[in-house]
Amino acid sequence: MQIKEIAKLKDWEQAWNHSAQKPVIIFKHSTTCPISAGASQEYSSFTKSADESVNCYIVNVIENKDVSNRIQTDTNVKHESPQIFLISNQDIVWHTSHVQITKGNIEEAIENKL
Repeated sequence: MQIKEIAKLKDWEQAWNHSAQKPVIIFKHSTTCPISAGASQEYSSFTKSADESVNCYIVNVIENKDVSNRIQTDTNVKHESPQIFLISNQDIVWHTSHVQITKGNIEEAIENKL
């Protein structure tokens, strides 16, 4: 499955709005953090085996701070990095951060929360 990058506020708004039709996963990634590098590998592993039931996105938080800040505002979830959200119908149905971002945890969230 392709991972779409959210680099602009309009990209975030589109992803948020698309969650009304199809669940989305948003992965907030720091390109300077070793924990985030590990989480990124887990996310990539998930997307390689994921079906088309969700759309997958990534936000590079250092390069796109305005987007990261807006996600915090719109979701009312404190910013962390790395961080991941499962969003359905513009509602955060699951989120976690740091070493809890694993392929298995993402799959479990989709299975149990959707």
